Amino acid sequence: MEDKLHEECGVVGVYSEEKTDIANLLYYGLYALQHRGQESAGIAVSNNNQIEYYKDMGLVPEVFNDDIIQKLNGKIGIGHVRYSTTGESYIENAQPLVVKYKKGDIALAHNGNLVNAQAIRDMLEDSGVVFQTSIDTEVIANLLARHHKSNIEESLRKVMEVVKGSFALVMMTDNKLIGVRDTHGLRPLCIGKISGGYVLASESCVLDTIGAEYMRDVEPGEIIIIDENGLQSFKSDKWCRKNLCIFELIYFARPDSTIDGINMYLFRSETGKILAQESPVEADVVISVPDSGTPAAIGFAEESGIPFGIGLIKNKYIGRTFIQPNQEMREQGVKIKLNVLKHNVEGKRVVMVDDSIVRGTTSKRLVEMLKKAGAKEVHVRVSSPPVAYSCHFGIDTPYRNQLIGANKSIEEIRELIGADSLAYLSIAGLSKAGGNKGFCKACFDGDYPMEVPLEGNNKKEQLK
Repeated sequence: MEDKLHEECGVVGVYSEEKTDIANLLYYGLYALQHRGQESAGIAVSNNNQIEYYKDMGLVPEVFNDDIIQKLNGKIGIGHVRYSTTGESYIENAQPLVVKYKKGDIALAHNGNLVNAQAIRDMLEDSGVVFQTSIDTEVIANLLARHHKSNIEESLRKVMEVVKGSFALVMMTDNKLIGVRDTHGLRPLCIGKISGGYVLASESCVLDTIGAEYMRDVEPGEIIIIDENGLQSFKSDKWCRKNLCIFELIYFARPDSTIDGINMYLFRSETGKILAQESPVEADVVISVPDSGTPAAIGFAEESGIPFGIGLIKNKYIGRTFIQPNQEMREQGVKIKLNVLKHNVEGKRVVMVDDSIVRGTTSKRLVEMLKKAGAKEVHVRVSSPPVAYSCHFGIDTPYRNQLIGANKSIEEIRELIGADSLAYLSIAGLSKAGGNKGFCKACFDGDYPMEVPLEGNNKKEQLK
């Protein structure tokens, strides 16, 4: 298993009274969000008061072609890329989820995870509701249909009072585009302006890709409704401390995105600078574990005065399901993805900067490769604290017994990966890099922003 955490998915929605190429915009928007999910992709559009959609397993360019895109006509549309944390990986669980109910058709695309989804699902099934998928999104759809007595805004408010967890949701009726962000703001969602309408997206890089102008981020608990009357905002009447997932900043979001006023590249570079202040080391070159560790490595080099160099070359053509048929191949798998640039490390004291260590398997192999290539010393610096707790809000976190930060001391981890020294960024340093704003850092400190299932009692733990 790859030694990284994974996000669940990315969402995008477009409404335009002028644009006729909505599906094209959604396609390129999903392309910009491909890093958030590689298992499935889907697009739904509203065409003559009827929702048409197409979704399948695979990467965005594998799922869609020109013929499919040209058939998806309409002035409203939503799209989704998925990495599963709740619900198995198969076509029935691909999104957007399109459902029919007494008020018409509705399409939903969801990023996040509901901590009480199973309890709600059990209640609905006991009352006779039949589910077609195993994803949280269908729980939201059923609640929405149940509560939709008058207008969609009131229905959404009632649903938000029931569901607990993280969600950035884009939805579509036959004439409205809707965006919703959970009351803690755990998952990101922003608003952009295009000709004749608006865009909703998980990250601002989508807006740049499709030529939209960034307006602002959706506030925690806010409901955005876009239709022929323009954009309406319905703010939450419940105050909650903002708890944006800190791993959005550390790793998940693209470095060219800005979320809640924080630029991802600048944040990551700042973590590297603070890390250099907290854990200095004498060395000859600073290298990164590409690509996610590069901004922090550049920051570390700038602050320490140690030159930045390229030490590891990434093979950018590795697919999402590289086949590893036996144990020997699995052990060699990291060499397929990364190779050492021997000339830049031979005979040198090397600082290797990475954004996180989850299991420690990749770090161990990289240190071995660097030393085999002739590095005199390898000092590992990590631009986040040790990951010690499981996430319940949409990150595919290993069980705690697989988290090296939960089971070993820093010295034990250093010894295991074979580094000459090892240091992590402190939680205080991480907060400082983010301007001391409100973040969910529960994967580091166990301080969850809401009640979560006890370990061993939730469905995820039972499936071990």
